[in-house]
Amino acid sequence: MTILDGKKTSNDLKDEIAIEVAKRKSEGKKIPHLAAILVGTDGASMTYVNSKVKSCEKVGFNSTLIDLPEDTTEEQLLNEIEDLNKDKDIDGFIVQLPLPKQIDAQKVLMAVDPNKDVDGFHPVNVGKMTLDLPTFLPATPYGIMELLERYKVETSGKNVVVIGRSHIVGRPMSILLSQKRPVGNATVTITHSRTKNLEKITKEADIIVAALGKAEFLTGDMVKEGVTIIDVGITRVKDDSKRRGYRLAGDVDFESVSKKAAFITPVPGGVGPMTIAMLLKNTLLACENRD
Repeated sequence: MTILDGKKTSNDLKDEIAIEVAKRKSEGKKIPHLAAILVGTDGASMTYVNSKVKSCEKVGFNSTLIDLPEDTTEEQLLNEIEDLNKDKDIDGFIVQLPLPKQIDAQKVLMAVDPNKDVDGFHPVNVGKMTLDLPTFLPATPYGIMELLERYKVETSGKNVVVIGRSHIVGRPMSILLSQKRPVGNATVTITHSRTKNLEKITKEADIIVAALGKAEFLTGDMVKEGVTIIDVGITRVKDDSKRRGYRLAGDVDFESVSKKAAFITPVPGGVGPMTIAMLLKNTLLACENRD
């Protein structure tokens, strides 16, 4: 059983990006600049955005954090987005989700300039991805594809089951893995809360991408020997034996599933770090596109 180590792979990627940034600097070219908008005080979002800022520093990017209060109006946020769209020094930016209830997230994502949409969520970029045209890929699916490629996990002709149909992970993964690309050419099934006989479907899968947000949902008796497991979920589970009072769990019961898996991502340290690395890669691409 091989651990798909997202922490190590993301650090390798950051080192590669840092070399590219140093080269740009030596040639007198623009240094990539990533901005992030954070609305409110959601703990997980704050942690995630702070790690993005640190990652920018590590690779030599310029970074800007726009921290807005919880009671920010939709109009105020749209004005901030418009300012970033017009700012020629900003190559790419993200609006951290989730947003407070008074703000329509879809309207916000639509307002982002597709050329600066390094999260890959704008319909223009989603459409380009679907048509297999050059574009920004959503960071989490992009990171999963990179992990599979770097660990030489064979996908061509394989039976892939994606659990979860979100626009952020499930749907993009199903599209990317079915396309003609080095990591692709798979036969993909999307499953979700209404799927019947899920266990029968997962038992036939060569590769499973679990992205449904339910802690330890996928168990060892639901998979076959030699399966590849990509665990996208991360949930805080109450655990009084831990100093913090909780532990982090994925959508996969690691203990039982890892006994059968050929490849598996851990939680934490699997998909999560890759998401940030690919966001940086998209920002570098955005900067290169503007050269």
